[in-house]
Amino acid sequence: MQKSSLLFIRGVTTSAAVRSNAATLSEFRKKLSDGPSLSDFVASPAPRLPKQHTPLPDWLKTKTTLTPKFKQIKSDLRGLNLNTVCEEARCPNIGECWGGGKDGISTATIMLMGDECTRGCRFCSVKTNRKPEPLDENEPEKTAEAVKRWGVDYIVMTSVDRDDLADGGAEHFAKTVELLKQKVPNILIECLTGDFGGYLPSVERLANSGLHVYAHNIETVEDLQSVVRDRRANFKQSLRVLQYAKECNKDLITKTSMMLGLGETDEQVLSALKALRNIDCDVVTFGQYMRPTKKHMKVTEYVSPDKFKYFEDVANSMGFKYVASGPLVRSSYKAGEFYIKNILKKESKEA
Repeated sequence: MQKSSLLFIRGVTTSAAVRSNAATLSEFRKKLSDGPSLSDFVASPAPRLPKQHTPLPDWLKTKTTLTPKFKQIKSDLRGLNLNTVCEEARCPNIGECWGGGKDGISTATIMLMGDECTRGCRFCSVKTNRKPEPLDENEPEKTAEAVKRWGVDYIVMTSVDRDDLADGGAEHFAKTVELLKQKVPNILIECLTGDFGGYLPSVERLANSGLHVYAHNIETVEDLQSVVRDRRANFKQSLRVLQYAKECNKDLITKTSMMLGLGETDEQVLSALKALRNIDCDVVTFGQYMRPTKKHMKVTEYVSPDKFKYFEDVANSMGFKYVASGPLVRSSYKAGEFYIKNILKKESKEA
């Protein structure tokens, strides 16, 4: 009797649960029938929102003119299989520098040690490769020959980072400087180098190779280093490179460059300038960051010419020997080269 009663009670409980579930299911089906169908979702796609695009300000628009001098430099470079940072970094001033500009003097920044960099900075369009091609042993000779043909009295040479080499390529770089001085004894040489991974003997080798301007870019303010640059680069390491170069050769002019428009604040820029003066850096340039491709970090702000003028005035008041600041200014911009050339000649006469 107890057993059958238990079954009966369970049966009643189960039946009630079934009726409750059926009512809930019926109510859910009614809601579905009253609501939108699958066709509503398929036939009526959500409207596309217009992409937010900030137009390029007029002060950043440039035009490349293919003058005979432009074509000659390009031909010389191709014939000798040389690379330039002008092309690899998509510099907006390539037309003015290669074409001769107002003064008729053509310049180019030669990039040594190949066109593949072992680092991957988020602002840079140079190709990245952990294991680039071996160094071209004939590159120093070809570089010196190209510069001799151009007949310039000031040349800028830079390079990709070569962390795959024990000395970062310093010996190759230094040999190029030495050979160039042999072929063109009176030429003034600026070398825009990497940080050689902080390996100071490499800095010393290049600092004593016969160059006149030792340039190394901090690129941005200290707080944005990890966002902008490769993880192997940092603010303090770059400062040490610039400082040590001058310790090795007190006659050198040291130079660095910063991009604006990456999200930096005025206070951060001023702090960076103070740090540069503390190590007796001589020259600083400011330019607008321009996004090379959609794969690179976005431009946070197109900085106005007035703001560039403000930083130029501040830097000059801090005691830098020369400051170049403007939206289209780049670290190896020819206007800066002209002024630095005059500094070097003046110091040479005083000595």
